[in-house]
Parts: sequence; C-alpha cells; structure tokens
Amino acid sequence: MKTLTAQEQKIENNAKAVLDLLVKGEFLEAMDQYLADDVQLIEANAAPKVGKENSIALEKELLSTVTAFHGYEVKNGPAVSGNTSFYEAVMKFDTLDGQSHTFEQAVRTTWNDAGKIIEERYYHA
Repeated sequence: MKTLTAQEQKIENNAKAVLDLLVKGEFLEAMDQYLADDVQLIEANAAPKVGKENSIALEKELLSTVTAFHGYEVKNGPAVSGNTSFYEAVMKFDTLDGQSHTFEQAVRTTWNDAGKIIEERYYHA
C-alpha cells in the first residue's frame, strides 16, 4: 500500500470532509468551503461551469427544483494520487416535475495547493 505524501493526506482529509457534507445534503456548504474561485465543474461531456460564484448560483437553481432528497451514498473512496482524488457515489432525489432521480457517479477532483477544488468532473450512469 502506498504511503500518502503530506499534500496527498491533506487532499484526502479535504475530500472526506466534502463527502461528509454531501452525505448530509449540504451541497452549498461543501461548495462554499472547498471550491476555488476559478473552479471548473464538468457534468459528463457538458461545457464546464466556470467560477465558484457561478457554480453556486447554478446549484441553488437546481436545488430549488428538488422536492425530496433521499441520500448521497459513497460507495468507494476517496482515493488520492498526486493532486487528484476519485470516489464513487449514488445520489437519489425527487423533483418538482414528479420525477425520481438516481445518479450513479464516479467523480474525479483536482485540487490546488491550498486544498481547494480547481476542477471536478462527474461521470454519470
């Protein structure tokens, strides 16, 4: 088993803290605490959401359509290598249009030296 460097340990701790917030449904709090100002968030192959303020505004818009949150379950991870972390999760929620959603996702996160997310990509199934 590989021993993590001090920077990798910091990233692992921050990744775990983010996941702890997501599991509680505290998406905006996680974004506020851990996104870098110049972050890029990429949903599958869509164009990136650029900037912390913009990303939070778009998340608020999305969350305004959620009528019930049924959980965010981390299946694996986080795993860390260099300035990158990975994890798998399943998120379930209902929206105003009466739809129930289940997103299975693998997430790749790139961190800066200050322990903030500079890029995150979500791969959905």
